Amino acid sequence: MGVDVQAIEKALVAGKWNDELSKTSDAPVVKIAQNVVNGDFSDLRTSPSRDLFAVTESSSAIIDRPFATWFKFSEAAPGTLTAEDELLRLTCAVACLHAFLQVNWTGPDLDLKPLDVLALTPELSQLVDEDLLHQKAVAELAYGGEPAYHLAKFPIFLQLARLLLDGPFQHLQSVPWWRLRVWRIHEQVLDEPVAVPEDVTAPLEPLLDSFATEPDIAGRLLLEQGLLEHYVGHDKSAADYFVRAARATQLEYELTGALGKRTKFQESDVTQLILLAESRERGDGSGVDLETGATDENNGDSTAGADGVHVLIKRRGPGSRLGHIDPAAQPALHPLDQSILLALCLNVKNRSPVHGLTAEQMVPYIARVISHPRNWSVHTMALLLRSRLEANRTRTVERATLQLQALVDQMPTADSTLTERLLYIHSILLPSKWEMERELAMRFLSIGVVKSALEIFERLEMWEEVVKCWQAMERPDKAIAIVRDLLEGRKAEADTVITRGKALSETRKQVYDSAREAKLWCLLGDLEPEHALEHYTRAWEISKESSGRAMRSLGGYYFARGNYTDAITCLRRAVAINPLLSRSWFVLGCACIRQEDWEGARDAFVRCVTIDDEDGESWNNLASVYLRMGEAGKKVAVEGDEESGNAAHEAEAEDKEKHIPFSNKLLAFRALKQGLKFSYDNWRMWMNYMIVAMEVGELSEACRALTRIVEERAAKDGAACVDEDVLDKLVDAVARGTGEASSVGGEGDPDVAAGSTRASVSTGLERRVNDLFENTILPRVSSPRIFRARARLLMSQGRYKDALNAYLDAYRAGPAGTMERGETDVEKWREAVGEVEEIVDVLRNYGPRVEAFNWKLQARSTVRTFMGRTKDFEDEPEWARLTALQEDIKIRRED
Repeated sequence: MGVDVQAIEKALVAGKWNDELSKTSDAPVVKIAQNVVNGDFSDLRTSPSRDLFAVTESSSAIIDRPFATWFKFSEAAPGTLTAEDELLRLTCAVACLHAFLQVNWTGPDLDLKPLDVLALTPELSQLVDEDLLHQKAVAELAYGGEPAYHLAKFPIFLQLARLLLDGPFQHLQSVPWWRLRVWRIHEQVLDEPVAVPEDVTAPLEPLLDSFATEPDIAGRLLLEQGLLEHYVGHDKSAADYFVRAARATQLEYELTGALGKRTKFQESDVTQLILLAESRERGDGSGVDLETGATDENNGDSTAGADGVHVLIKRRGPGSRLGHIDPAAQPALHPLDQSILLALCLNVKNRSPVHGLTAEQMVPYIARVISHPRNWSVHTMALLLRSRLEANRTRTVERATLQLQALVDQMPTADSTLTERLLYIHSILLPSKWEMERELAMRFLSIGVVKSALEIFERLEMWEEVVKCWQAMERPDKAIAIVRDLLEGRKAEADTVITRGKALSETRKQVYDSAREAKLWCLLGDLEPEHALEHYTRAWEISKESSGRAMRSLGGYYFARGNYTDAITCLRRAVAINPLLSRSWFVLGCACIRQEDWEGARDAFVRCVTIDDEDGESWNNLASVYLRMGEAGKKVAVEGDEESGNAAHEAEAEDKEKHIPFSNKLLAFRALKQGLKFSYDNWRMWMNYMIVAMEVGELSEACRALTRIVEERAAKDGAACVDEDVLDKLVDAVARGTGEASSVGGEGDPDVAAGSTRASVSTGLERRVNDLFENTILPRVSSPRIFRARARLLMSQGRYKDALNAYLDAYRAGPAGTMERGETDVEKWREAVGEVEEIVDVLRNYGPRVEAFNWKLQARSTVRTFMGRTKDFEDEPEWARLTALQEDIKIRRED
C-alpha cells in the first residue's frame, strides 16, 4: 500500500502518532516520521535522512559560501520530487527544528551532534568542526539587522530546518504551517523582533480552510498565528486569532464572580473573580488527554489561587452562561484549551490600560490552568506567567524570583518525557533557556541583587545587560573595559561567533563578526559619548550597512544635537531595516515635525500607534500634526514644540489664517480621544482635546476635558487652570439652546436640526455644564469671569436670585470689590469704575424679577462703599460718573 502522506502530515503537526499508519506502509519515511513524532531524532544520522545533508564538493572554498550551496536539496527544481521525497524533507526539517527546541527550550540534553548529521567528504571533515558550523549558522540566522543569540546551542539545526522548508513543495499542504513555526522560533533567537515576511502568513488562510472540519487542528493553527502576532507586538490582531482559536476548539469560558474565602485566615466570604471554562468532549467523551496520560491532580473542592493559597468558593452570581459548572470543582481542561486561556491571559495583560485591573484579570486565567496540570510545557508556561504576575507585587516579588529560579532549574531534568514536552511547545510562548535565565537575572536586578544578576549576564554573555549592571554599580570604567577587551580580542567569548586564533580567512571573520561586533561598537558609543559618532559610524560600516542598532543610535545622536536632517536620514534607514521598534518611529516623527515635514511626521506617528495603540504620547503628537497640516498635507505655519501640548491652542488662535480643514480637526479629535484612554492623567492632552472638541462641535467632550484639567491642575495653578474662553463658549451654547454642531462618532447627521434632538443635546450639555460649575470649578477655584459665566448660565435657566448672587460674587472678586483705601493706581481705579457701573446695571435690570429683593438698596450701598474707599480719586473725570450714578439710584429709589 502507498504512504498516506496527508495523515502523516497531520501526525507531525499534532505531535501524535496513529499506529494504523505504520501498518499501511513499510516505506522508510513512515518509520522516520513515527520516530520524529515520538521525539527520537536518531534517524538523522542514517540514510535516507543523512543523504539529504551530503556535501559532495570537497573544495575548501565551499566553507566561505552559505549553507544553501552546500546541499543538493537547495538545487531541486519544482515538480521533480515525489510526494514521499517531499515528506522525507519535511520530516527531517521537523526533526531538526525539534532537536533545536529540545536543546534550547524544553530539555533534556540532546544526544545528537551537528557533525553526526552532515555527510562530509574526507577533505572537508578535516576543515569543518562544530565551531565553524556554529559560527556560520549564527551569522546566517541574523535577520533584519538583528543578530542571533550567539550562545544558542546547535543553531545549525534551526538553519537546516529553514533551508529544507524553503525548498520547492508541490504535494504537501502543511509546509506553510511549519514555516510559520520555524519563523516564530527564529524570532525568539534574534535580539529584537523583526517584521514577518508576507510570504510566511499569506498561505495560511487557505490552509485553515482545509482544516475547518477538524477543530483541534484549526484551533492550533489560529493560536500559533496569534502567538506570532503577539510576539511582534500586534496585540489587536493577536486577540482576534485567540478568540477564533477558542471558537474553533469549542472552548467555553466566562469571567464571573463568586463568594468565597481566599485564605484560611478569612472569617467571612468576599467576592472573588473566577474563570469558568469547559472543553468540549473529545473522543471517548471524557475530555481527558489520553495522549499524555495525565490525570486530574487537583480535583477537590478548591482551586489554586495565583498566590498559591486556596479559594474556597461557595457560589457565583446569577446569569452565568456556564451555570451548570460548579466553580469549586470545575472539570479538567484539554491542554490545547489551557494554551488558549494562557494566550487570552497575555492578551488581557497587553490590552488593558495600566489602572490596576490587569493583575486581577490575569489571576483567574492562570489559576484555572494551574488547578489541573495536564502537560509539562503548558503547566510550566502557566507557572511562569504566575511568577511574572507576582513579580509586580512588593509582597510577593521575592517568592516570584524563587519560583522562576525553580523553573530554570527544572529544564535539564527528566521529570517528563520529551514527547510530552514537545507536544504543545508551538501552542505557547515558552521562552528559551537563555531568555528564562535573562528574566531571572532581571528579576534579581529589580530586587537589588546586582551581583547575582551580573554573574548570570556574564555567563550568558549578554554584554548590554552586563554594561547596565556595572553602570548600576557606578562603575562605567569596568563596562568600557569589558567592551574594549571584547573588540580587541583580549576577552574571548566562549563558543561565540567571534573566534580568534583559528585558521579562518579574514574575509570569513568579518562576515561572522559583523552583526555582533557592530552591536559592541554601539555599546561603546553609548559608554563614550565624546566618541559616540565615531563608534556608531564604525558599527554601521562593519555591519556592511545592515545594523539597525547602528542607525538607531546615529539617529538619536543627531536628534539630540539638533541635526534633524541627518537624524531623519538615519532613522529612515533604521525603520527600513526593522520597522517594528516604535521608539525609532517616534523619534523620526519628532524630527520631521522640527523640519516641518508634516506628511513624514504623520506617517511616523501612525506607525507608532499601529505598533502600540496604547502609546498616548504618539496619539497626542499625531493630533498635533493633523492640526498643522493643510489640504493634501501642505504645510501650515505653526511654531511650537511637538511635546509642549500647545498645538491645539495655536490651531484655534490662528484658524482663519491657516485654513485647517475640518477633516483634519476631526482626525485630531479622534486621535486625542484614543490617546486619552491610555494617558488619562496627562492634562496637556486634555487641554488639546478640549480645544479641538470645541472646534469640531463636541461641546460635551470639551466640558468633560475642562473638568479633568481643573481636577488635575487646580491645586497648583489656581483659577488659571480654567480656560475662561472655553467656559464662556460652553455657557453661551447652553444659553442659546444650541448643542453639538456635528456628530463625530458618525451616529447622526450634522444637518439634522430637529427641535427634539436639539433640545435633548442641549439638556445634556446643560447638565454637564452645571456639574462643571457646582462639583468641579467652584469648590476649587474662582475668579470674576468664572462667576459672571456662572451668572449667565443661571440667568438662562430663570434662576434670577442665584444669578444676581453670582454677579455680586464676581463684583466682590474683581478690582472694584477688592480695592482698599490708599490705592494709587488710577488705571485700576478706572477699570473698577466700569465694574461698579456694570453691577448697578445688572441690579437695575434683573433685581425687580427677584421677589423680596431690594435691589436699589444693594446698588446704593455698593456705590457708596466704593466711593468711600476711593476718595483719593475725587479729582479724576470719572468721579463725576460715580456721582451721577449715585443720584440716578437715589431718584429711582424715591420713585
